[in-house]
Amino acid sequence: MNIKFRLILMNFMQFFIWGAWLLTIGAYWFQNKHWSGAQFGAIFSTMGIASIFMPAITGIISDRFINAEKLYGIMHILGAATLFSLPLVQDPTTFFWVLLLNMMFYMPTLSLSITVAYSALKNSNIDIVKEYPPIRIWGTIGFIVALWTVSLTHNETSSNQFYIASAISLALGIYAFTLPKCRPFAIKTGNKSFANLLGLNAFALFKTPRFAIFFAFSLLLGAALQLTNAYGDTYIHDFAKIPAYKDLVPVKYPAIIMSISQISETLFILAIPFFLRKFGIKYVMLFSMLAWVLRFGLFAFGDPANGLWMIVLSCIVYGMAFDFFNISGSLFVETQTTPEIRGSAQGLFMMMVNGFGALFGSFASGFIIDKYFTLADQGKNWHGIWLTFAAYALVIAVIFPFVFRYKHNAALKHAIENA
Repeated sequence: MNIKFRLILMNFMQFFIWGAWLLTIGAYWFQNKHWSGAQFGAIFSTMGIASIFMPAITGIISDRFINAEKLYGIMHILGAATLFSLPLVQDPTTFFWVLLLNMMFYMPTLSLSITVAYSALKNSNIDIVKEYPPIRIWGTIGFIVALWTVSLTHNETSSNQFYIASAISLALGIYAFTLPKCRPFAIKTGNKSFANLLGLNAFALFKTPRFAIFFAFSLLLGAALQLTNAYGDTYIHDFAKIPAYKDLVPVKYPAIIMSISQISETLFILAIPFFLRKFGIKYVMLFSMLAWVLRFGLFAFGDPANGLWMIVLSCIVYGMAFDFFNISGSLFVETQTTPEIRGSAQGLFMMMVNGFGALFGSFASGFIIDKYFTLADQGKNWHGIWLTFAAYALVIAVIFPFVFRYKHNAALKHAIENA
């Protein structure tokens, strides 16, 4: 079977699993379980907690001890078991621990899937900068298909969303064992240093100024991504409390409206090679930050009626905001590190974005919203919330070009020019 098709199928299922519940778990939580908002904040922090250590640990394991595709499969099979167990939970504390366990299995697969894909493409002498983005598009399509499946089958508040995700996770876990072998590269080296034996070499990247700055901004933008995941769908759901909006299609099917963000991703992923070639990775990252400003700013002034175009445009802009940093960032790590530590380095990137970034976004936004933007009736001042988030993204965008002093390294420049 064609290697590109095999990686397309892997990416499709990888993000279908996430799309089946990530944006709709809030509706399930508040409308099905009726547990508290404070407890939901803790629930949504599980992604960040797991991402602080698990991607780095699995990156070390795949670099040192076990084929990446096998580890990838094991994690998805274990993830399927925990997803299947979630609907059986009857109290919020147990729900937290079961979901945390699931995140410990799922979050590392984001970086492992990149490691497996890059390895397979390189072994087939395929240009990763040119060919990986069109393959990665199918992950976004999988996310969209999952959202539409859950929404159109009226499972946004149902436990069925977890059963659907569990079934696909099990299928992907089994399928992973058929993928091209991605052997631990570090075993082949003669380096017997203590750091190498423990697989900690990648952490030395923090000593390099360009990587230290890159990882710091990865954290800050990871917080922005968390704000979207945690509050985007809930924001549109809240319009149902207003009589003038409650019967509108966007309010009845908010997950479908939010899926426009993922549809936009498919277009911007394809545009990445062009933008990298034209502007270089530093400015592609800057464009991402400016896109986050627009993402939040448009949400601030939108509504499901006359302002629907703003919400839709915000979702379109999301494609640039998400892809231009996450995909370009993974390419930056891939081309700026040695083969011995690439799995660990991708894990570090995920740790900063989805780990520390997600935790920072969860706790900071929760504190700010509770203290400054929660009304007496426990409703939310969404206009103020989104403007605050937009200001946060703007500050990051203004600072970034002055501190990230990076020019193309020869390997990345050559790869981009040949894309």
